[in-house]
Amino acid sequence: MTKTFDISAYLVIGPENTKERPVSQIIALAVKAGFTCVQIRSKIASARDLIELVRETADVIAQSEYPDRVTLLLNDRLDVILAAREQGLKLDGIHIGQSDIPATVCRKYLGDDAVIGLSAKTIDLIEYVRNADTRQIDYFGAGPLHETATKKDCEVREDGKPATTSIDDISELVKLSTIPVVVGGGVKLADIPLLARTGIAGFFVVSAVSESDNPYQSACDLVEEWKKYKA
Repeated sequence: MTKTFDISAYLVIGPENTKERPVSQIIALAVKAGFTCVQIRSKIASARDLIELVRETADVIAQSEYPDRVTLLLNDRLDVILAAREQGLKLDGIHIGQSDIPATVCRKYLGDDAVIGLSAKTIDLIEYVRNADTRQIDYFGAGPLHETATKKDCEVREDGKPATTSIDDISELVKLSTIPVVVGGGVKLADIPLLARTGIAGFFVVSAVSESDNPYQSACDLVEEWKKYKA
């Protein structure tokens, strides 16, 4: 499938990680700063709440300087995406995990033009690209790079420490994968130079922007740092 989307600066956000500020407000600032992809992800919001978040986000993107450059995705909830689209809302696709609804089912209901992302631990994705059919997937979300409070179900190693990823594993995944790779999980400004050199298509963040005291400046800093190495 050939489609155009930019995951170079990717924000994952939900009402549980904005310090009680409106989600749409944080998204507007991130998009203004140059973020190119927004994924709405919430484990506490109801289906109705998610549809309203999609509505607000779609409006923010439509009113931005370059609305066609920003991809809007929803985490996991195929039912909500279909309901939102039924109401005429613009949603570009879905992001799923390995244990979520299969990508083939998402493709069946969302169509060829939808963007479908799949996330897993980097080491698992390496095995996935070696053995699985990736034709229905448009990009991989790899990580976590660091321990992060926004991903409470992160697996742990035998020593009790979080199962974080390595730069070598990221580089290997990029070499093996025929689709773009975006990396996240506790990514900070200082990580951008090293990540950029692995050949990934972009980085994704949650708290680095959504919980920042100055979300716009934090988003600008990340975008500008990325551009230094990927221009």
